[in-house]
Amino acid sequence: MSYWKVLAAFALSVGLLAGNSAAPAQISVGIGIAPQCPYGYYDYAPYNCSPYGYYGPDWFNGGLFIGAGPWFRGGRGFYGHVDNRYDPHNGYAGPTPARGDRAFNHFQGNEARDGQGHVGTAGHSAAGEHSAGAQRGGGGGRGGGGGRGGGHR
Repeated sequence: MSYWKVLAAFALSVGLLAGNSAAPAQISVGIGIAPQCPYGYYDYAPYNCSPYGYYGPDWFNGGLFIGAGPWFRGGRGFYGHVDNRYDPHNGYAGPTPARGDRAFNHFQGNEARDGQGHVGTAGHSAAGEHSAGAQRGGGGGRGGGGGRGGGHR
């Protein structure tokens, strides 16, 4: 009888292993909506809010942040000024803004980035840039670039 038990167990094992029970792999990547931060968010995961002064006025159009990372809405070849002293990758551990904070006027850019985290050349100096603007709901009003759509051009 033990011979039949072994044979039955072997047949059952072969049957289970030979069956086509593998489900096809499903991969889903969703980036969701952009973070709602008053002065923009960093261009790398986890996309935390950046403090005032990190992004210059090039990054704002009508007072609205043009986005970074997967939500970047700037033009091809865009490089806007940032002040990387406010980047945690460079050791910044200070406060980040609360929602609804208002813009103030002391931006000092020292680097240009393209919205995907790559450093490059903006094609203009950050010296004349003063206000980084703040994200606003709706539209209208003069924003980060003095009303000229995203900074000095």
